[in-house]
Amino acid sequence: MRLAGMAGIGAFVAAFLVAATQAAGADYPAILAEKPPRLLSAYGFFEGIKAGSGISKPAQGVVEYDLATPLFSDFAVKIRHVHVPEGKPAKYTVSEALDFPVGAALVKTFAFPADFRHPQENVRLIETRVLLHQADGWKAMAYVWNEEQSDAELKIAGKRLDLSFVDTKGEEVSFSYAVPNRNQCKGCHAISGEIAPIGPKARNLNRDFDHGADQAGNMGAGPRNQLQWWAANGLLAGLPDEGVEKAVDWLDEKAPLDARARAWLDVNCAHCHRAEGPASNSGLFLTWGENSEVARGVLKRPVAAGRGAGDNQFDIVPGRPEQSILITRVASTEPGVMMPELGRALTDERAVEMLRQWILTLR
Repeated sequence: MRLAGMAGIGAFVAAFLVAATQAAGADYPAILAEKPPRLLSAYGFFEGIKAGSGISKPAQGVVEYDLATPLFSDFAVKIRHVHVPEGKPAKYTVSEALDFPVGAALVKTFAFPADFRHPQENVRLIETRVLLHQADGWKAMAYVWNEEQSDAELKIAGKRLDLSFVDTKGEEVSFSYAVPNRNQCKGCHAISGEIAPIGPKARNLNRDFDHGADQAGNMGAGPRNQLQWWAANGLLAGLPDEGVEKAVDWLDEKAPLDARARAWLDVNCAHCHRAEGPASNSGLFLTWGENSEVARGVLKRPVAAGRGAGDNQFDIVPGRPEQSILITRVASTEPGVMMPELGRALTDERAVEMLRQWILTLR
């Protein structure tokens, strides 16, 4: 299934978010509160809009952003926002997520249109996840939107939701959507045992995005490189003049296949499959910068794949996707077999096919 009109969906959802959480201001004390608020609106991350105007914007000091290759989450449309305290920019890092200061917040909203052939109509907000950087580390929480779509409520224990949509081929898709509980958030966001952001790495932010205006309210001149815009507007410090890596959009068929596959594996798998991650004992490391072919799975025997290995003996067999455990696991939706273990109930067939084609090129 291919999603069409992503930019349109994003604008629609952003407008809905703004209308639903009417608050304003540049100071967000709830980020540092020991007890998180029950309702998302209490943070004040989004301003109101004039009725029927269709014009929306985040509250002061909250900026929308985008990623070159995002994590797959059952085809959910995701709208991302970031806040960093004034005068305390995030610091550039070469390979990991940017070094955000205490008081920063990463806000990600998940939504589904009823019919992906008409992506701006009947869009339903499902949940908003927040990562809050407090003095003792990052805190992760999920807020589930109510039926009225007027606000979202904290769900520490997570929640299961029966969802359905019509895909771009006109076929109905029904599934059980999982809102993560607090421990599951830690399971995916743990690096060396501590919660950390996954997506906002410099290479994944190194792309053009239309911010509309700078932090002073001056309208921009169309799409600009996100990292450069962040640096110019006080959100980022230490950005080099040159030499910043750039991840590709894995859906870009003009990009090299190896780069597309490595970008997809980095975002979807490497938060666990890395030396500092929860799956470190597997010996399978899928980070963007991993140079060892064996560590990346090429002719590597699994440590403890169990029935997830099927009849296959190696994680990746060059030229033989049908014999590669990697393909079996990313194609499956069976608990105990599928990878990632959390965060999805559906298979992205297009990603599976891209990985198959990639393995066919390996020698």
